[in-house]
Amino acid sequence: MNYEESIEFIHSTYKFGSKLGLENITRLTELLGNPQDSYKIIHVAGTNGKGSTSNMIHDVLMASGYKTGLFISPFLEEFTERIQVNKHHIDKESLAKITSLVKEKIAVMLEEGYNHPTEFEVVTAIGFKYFQEQNIDFLVLEVGMGGRFDATNVVKDTLVSVITSISFDHMEYLGDTLEKIAFEKAGIIKENSSVIIYPQAENVVKTISDVAEGKNSNVYVVNIKDIEKTRGNLTGQWFNYLKKDVFSLSETKMNFLGEHQLYNVLTALRALEIVKTSGYNVTEESIKEGLFTCRFAGRFEILRENPVIVLDGGHNINGIEYFSKAVKENFKENKITLFFGMLKDKNPEDVLPFIIPLCKKVYTLTPNNPRAMKSEDLASLIREHYEVEVAPLNSYEDTLPILNAAKKEDCIAFVGSLYMIGDIRTLLKNNGFIENK
Repeated sequence: MNYEESIEFIHSTYKFGSKLGLENITRLTELLGNPQDSYKIIHVAGTNGKGSTSNMIHDVLMASGYKTGLFISPFLEEFTERIQVNKHHIDKESLAKITSLVKEKIAVMLEEGYNHPTEFEVVTAIGFKYFQEQNIDFLVLEVGMGGRFDATNVVKDTLVSVITSISFDHMEYLGDTLEKIAFEKAGIIKENSSVIIYPQAENVVKTISDVAEGKNSNVYVVNIKDIEKTRGNLTGQWFNYLKKDVFSLSETKMNFLGEHQLYNVLTALRALEIVKTSGYNVTEESIKEGLFTCRFAGRFEILRENPVIVLDGGHNINGIEYFSKAVKENFKENKITLFFGMLKDKNPEDVLPFIIPLCKKVYTLTPNNPRAMKSEDLASLIREHYEVEVAPLNSYEDTLPILNAAKKEDCIAFVGSLYMIGDIRTLLKNNGFIENK
């Protein structure tokens, strides 16, 4: 099996859908020798902020001298982004070799009477095996969906669990209240362990805390008073970490914009405190280095200035709300030109009040996904409620002449489905719109 054949096999398992449960992944990892038991794991669940928080933790551990794996989903531009070690994506030869091995073990499972693993279960198994072969020290493991029955939760032991911001998403699987969703996310907490909780609604924190206490685990709720933003510009923001009992940080820079990213870095720092107090060498210098170099494509990512072009994968109401706050903070009274595309099941009508009032003109796009809302339908929805000028575009390429005609003082934003943001990022990169990336 070569790389192309391995990708084809992985994507062919999409037809087996999304099935929450651990029976299949447990058997598959057993047949692979339980590779997930070979390294220390920081497990990260939540609705928003998982990727940013995971990347921050990963980059600090790497700067601390540890060989560190990162498992994320979905990918933005290349499939190999999902499985990384020290910022290097899994190589195509390893992916093909391990996929062949996983396919052989799936054949054994089917003979034993198990169902065929889903696509996410297959990718999770491939990642675990690759990380074992790479002999990593730590794995920062991002949950795919939910937590309790997510394939990543086959891991038996974690150094620390992290629960980021929770909002409404995947309700058909996780429940129709924040408490139900929080309960599912809290399913990653292990017995006699530690959990870090992003600062959020009391009912969410209580639900997670109750699960943790039932497992005799320590609960650490992040306190927003522990961070102070000192300054910021389009390259990032500087902050003081006011909690001094474990780390004594001087003013520190990160490349992420938006108030929510201050809370994400707080969450990451609290998780790193657990790593430090567990006997691992994480220093103030490695924190500064890791955060200074850490980037996460597609999350309020400034591609260039004059004109400003920003990409943001805010694909649900919580993500769009974060985006709108970041626009107000960084662009002040400047109205933006918005390129917007969402999936139908993400309730586009609910996010419009957060984003449309910030716009002087809107162009709608159709994400490359069967669940996408058509650009014409999204434009009609916006016109129904707002007087802003709206124009549906037929293809991503239609954005290029608009960008070429933009004025230096313009603020342009591509926002919505990550399926769209990844394709747009590739298009803009190939056409010279990304500076110094």
